[in-house]
Amino acid sequence: MATSPIIPVICVEEGDLAGAELTPAHRAWATANGFTGQRGGLLALPGSEGALASYLFGLGASAGRPALVTGLAGAALPGGTYRLEGKYGDPNLAALGFRLGAYRFDRYREARAAPLLAASGDLDAGQVDCLVEAATLARDLINTPANDLGPDAFEAQIRSFATARNMQIEVTTGDELLHANFPMIHAVGRASAEAPRLIDLTWGHAGDPKVTLVGKGVTFDTGGLDIKSSAGMLIMKKDMGGAANVLGLAHAIVSAGLRIRLRVLIPIVENSIASASFRPGDILKSRKGLTVEIGNTDAEGRLILADALALADEERPDLLLDMATLTGAARVALGPELPPLYSTDDGLARDLMVQGALSDDPLWQMPLWSPYDAMMSSKIADVSNAGSGGFAGSITAALFLRRFVTNAAAWVHLDIYGWAPEARAGRSHGGTDQGIRAVYGVLKQRYPA
Repeated sequence: MATSPIIPVICVEEGDLAGAELTPAHRAWATANGFTGQRGGLLALPGSEGALASYLFGLGASAGRPALVTGLAGAALPGGTYRLEGKYGDPNLAALGFRLGAYRFDRYREARAAPLLAASGDLDAGQVDCLVEAATLARDLINTPANDLGPDAFEAQIRSFATARNMQIEVTTGDELLHANFPMIHAVGRASAEAPRLIDLTWGHAGDPKVTLVGKGVTFDTGGLDIKSSAGMLIMKKDMGGAANVLGLAHAIVSAGLRIRLRVLIPIVENSIASASFRPGDILKSRKGLTVEIGNTDAEGRLILADALALADEERPDLLLDMATLTGAARVALGPELPPLYSTDDGLARDLMVQGALSDDPLWQMPLWSPYDAMMSSKIADVSNAGSGGFAGSITAALFLRRFVTNAAAWVHLDIYGWAPEARAGRSHGGTDQGIRAVYGVLKQRYPA
């Protein structure tokens, strides 16, 4: 059976065309076409009788070059099988970038052939596969609209995920949430036609270090009675991006067989508008016993996270980490590409930033500035869910969540966006992975298989 040829992609740094192993004819062709190795530049090199010989790909200058720059090649090349050649640096990052750049979300249109990358001998193929699969899982879930990924469908997806990885699963649904003492998850999701629920996954040996992941699973957010504008609601299918990224991270952990006892908690709701909607001014009791005054029904994510974090905290995990598409203030402060990181452990925060920088998955530590706790005060309850004055919105949200974590040895909160407004190296436009590689890198260092 005939196999398709493997097409070389020759990576060239800016201004180093002379250093590439090219024939004089190909070098002249590149010069005539203005190819200098500029970042993202792609030039087909002709072979005999008009056939395609290879491609030149520009890495750009080394200064400021994204680690996943080869993703620009993966995004631009047509279907086929390719092999990276030239001075592309770390083979794992190069392969990872290429494959993540080749990601396509074609569920609702005719599928386009994606470029494939041939394996090379210096590649840790298992590691690259693991991280590509993790990112793809998160992206596919975020990109799926709420009519196909409401609470019921999301639970079905997670059940399949758990079965495929031999994870234990427990689901608490609807009014069972009240009996099990998850009142805020119930309150946020009760107006939807599909019941709210809490999914609890476990994997690993009971005696290993306890790592618990919590992901915000709001399948769609209207804002509730404090309704969002049309523009603000347009991409709110992504409001379960925290849960999607937590599942991607869980996939990487399980695939690598890290030496931890993993627990994954995902509260799933749709923040809908109906006669049963929770209201501004309501007072909700939380699992932890704290009462919460509702200052804004569009600050719903922290409510469902609070109940899930309180449950996670009860067993005193070694590490408790949550991911959530939580605040617009985080985007105002740091933009869509750089999620803020909050942690009770500064050493852990530094390790996460280092791993994020190495894998083109950046994070930036922000302060848990305790004086701002006063912004969340309420005159009639223990705390309000919305900060006063409009300042420090990402910090006050993190401080709100911190109230529900008192026993964990270390806690990390990632206020991710989960969306790429514009395509860039290794990331297509739309739902995207954030935090997976950074956290996985730290966990692999601390708890190797």
